[in-house]
Amino acid sequence: MLVSLTVGKVDAGVTVLLTPDKRLIEFPSILLPPNIVSGSIVDITVARNSTAESESDRRFAALQDQIFHSFGAAEPTTPVLRCRNATQTSVVLEWDPIELATADLISLSLYRNGQKAGNIPRPLQMHSTKISGLAVDTEYTFHLVLRTSAGTLSSKQVVVRTHKMTDLSGITITTGILPGQMRENLAAAVERIGAKVVDGVRIDTTHFVTTEGRGVAWEKAVEMNIPVVRPEWVAACEESGRILGVTKFYLDALRPGPPSEASTPATTSVPVPQTQKELPTAPTSAQNGESKDAAEKEEEESSSDDKEDDDDKDEEKAEDTAKAKSTDEQKMRLEDKEEQKVAIHPGKQATVADDDSADDDKQPALSPGDGASFQDVAL
Repeated sequence: MLVSLTVGKVDAGVTVLLTPDKRLIEFPSILLPPNIVSGSIVDITVARNSTAESESDRRFAALQDQIFHSFGAAEPTTPVLRCRNATQTSVVLEWDPIELATADLISLSLYRNGQKAGNIPRPLQMHSTKISGLAVDTEYTFHLVLRTSAGTLSSKQVVVRTHKMTDLSGITITTGILPGQMRENLAAAVERIGAKVVDGVRIDTTHFVTTEGRGVAWEKAVEMNIPVVRPEWVAACEESGRILGVTKFYLDALRPGPPSEASTPATTSVPVPQTQKELPTAPTSAQNGESKDAAEKEEEESSSDDKEDDDDKDEEKAEDTAKAKSTDEQKMRLEDKEEQKVAIHPGKQATVADDDSADDDKQPALSPGDGASFQDVAL
């Protein structure tokens, strides 16, 4: 097919050609003859190249096949989830290794009762997980969600019911260092209660039974926070017919024993002798007798002051002050009279002093406060 076109505007890269019906066509300048200018007429022959078209289609189909076999022949597989073991408060789940084919892994998540429980760390290496802290005798549903660059895949839901306290089938025991006879008795007790013994410490191991805290298996159990108990725990569970706590059966727990004579309770009370209050000193003179009476009165009045009003206290203090003044006046008068007596009877005073020293232990001398007059004392 031959087409005649008129050259319009000529540029370095593109030339504008006009068709007979006044349409504009942009044509590469490099494909036009040289030395053309605006207004030149060029003839262009147009024909279909079937051979080249077939070759192009063949090359395109080959490329599509290569892409499909490289990236579309294998797809990621759907995760397969199952329950490995269940106890009263925990569940161990496991799944087949993840097959991603040519896709890239985004995440692997675990869902519990329809809600996301968390992402599985290192999903290409880990094929099991343990969920703890569950309720006793309760039903739960679990499923996995695999997200890849090729799409999202979900596993089927797995329904798991935790055990009752009387169901001991979920107990999985790994044994450590045990005497031969004790190991046989333990195996028989485990079989009777419906539990199982496994070799090596695994993710589904619930208890590690041993009598000595040493060995590679013991170290792994401690690292995985698995309870390390004595064989008596299995016997106690069998006897009670239900799972028991392990606090009293820990390997490092103190075993109860008969109390020794040397051990005495720290709270033994020793009677402490009560200290006797200091007794008032015996009066040595008539003045001391009067002061003793006044002190006793003051003590009685002070004990009653706690129950009386403030006004009564002021009145009692005033009375005490008046009594003290009168006592001082009596002492002064007594001293004056004794001086007068010494001046009148100097020899008699010495005799009286000797008698007082001899009879001091028998009977105290009378004082004016005891009802005797000053004259009686002098004679």
